Amino acid sequence: MRLQHCHNFHDFRELARRRLPGPIFDYIDGAADDEVTYRRNTASFERCDLVPNVLRGVETVDLSVTVMGQKLALPFYCSPTALQRLFHHQGERAVAAAASQYGTMFGVSSLGTVSMEELRQTYATPQMYQFYFHKDRGLNRAMIQRAKEAGVEVMALTVDSITGGNRERDLRTGFTIPFRLTLAGMLQFAIKPMWALNYLTHEGFKLPQLDEHVDMGGRTVSIERYFTEMLDPSMTWDNVAELVRDWNGQFCLKGLMSVADARRAIEIGCTGIILSNHGGRQLDGSRAPFDQLAEIVDAVGDRIDVMMDGGIQRGTHVLKALSVGAKAVGVGRYYLFPLAAAGQRGVERALGQMRAEIERGMKLMGCTSITQLARDNLRYR
Repeated sequence: MRLQHCHNFHDFRELARRRLPGPIFDYIDGAADDEVTYRRNTASFERCDLVPNVLRGVETVDLSVTVMGQKLALPFYCSPTALQRLFHHQGERAVAAAASQYGTMFGVSSLGTVSMEELRQTYATPQMYQFYFHKDRGLNRAMIQRAKEAGVEVMALTVDSITGGNRERDLRTGFTIPFRLTLAGMLQFAIKPMWALNYLTHEGFKLPQLDEHVDMGGRTVSIERYFTEMLDPSMTWDNVAELVRDWNGQFCLKGLMSVADARRAIEIGCTGIILSNHGGRQLDGSRAPFDQLAEIVDAVGDRIDVMMDGGIQRGTHVLKALSVGAKAVGVGRYYLFPLAAAGQRGVERALGQMRAEIERGMKLMGCTSITQLARDNLRYR
């Protein structure tokens, strides 16, 4: 399969599967426990039908939205994801370039492999910085200050990952950073030599947001130990409120799922929330964000920007989420598989296909702007 033959999420996933060593593909593709929530995230959209209107004059369609104070040309953004240069040597540079070309926001993870400063200086499109809450309060403050100095527009604190999920695919292959592979995992790398060649002939792998704390050479802590030793499970709303005050700008919490938590986010001064179950990678059996979206929007949607991610594979999925009341939606695996398959060209092709699907869907729905999408256009089975 070649890139030009990729026409949807499943095509990109298959091309990535062919090109990546098994342990790395499974790291992207896998989820927690029995992966029930991972499958449910996408299946939730299938229980909702679109009801189009016709004869509305749809020569031109405006796909732009304003979310977290940022004007985006598209109603979806590239969610922050970790370790991107493991999947392709271009990593976050490819994603940022593609997002910039299409005028949408991209996220940078605190476990990202390119520095937020380089990306902020190179690409003008809005940037979200995702970080975790550490036991080292000084590190938390330093990360806030560093993002301020870099010119990051939106801060996103992930709140559903105070401990790592039980990702059994990774346990079977021994995938971790630094690598501690099982025999089966090593064999998977051996049969994909082109990945190893690309990995070894480009700049060394690093985590510039955390390079003083998490080291690839084993001198500090591994990624596994990062989650088990450095993150603080005692994090409370009071801790987060202090971070919101320190940032004093667009601040969202990523990983909320309940109305009570959404209301509390407003009380402490957050300007946005992202309904998310971490792509099914944390608490298996948790509710799908799309299934929870209406309840959250009805409770707080007039007071805070509500976004969601999880399971987005089609433009119609985006349209359904926007019709319920999301201000924008995030995609993760949707661009990670194209990144792994073909770097920047892959991400650009995927984002372009999503834009075309949304525009086509808007016309077939009889809508010329995102603001015209409403629950009147939806029916649930």
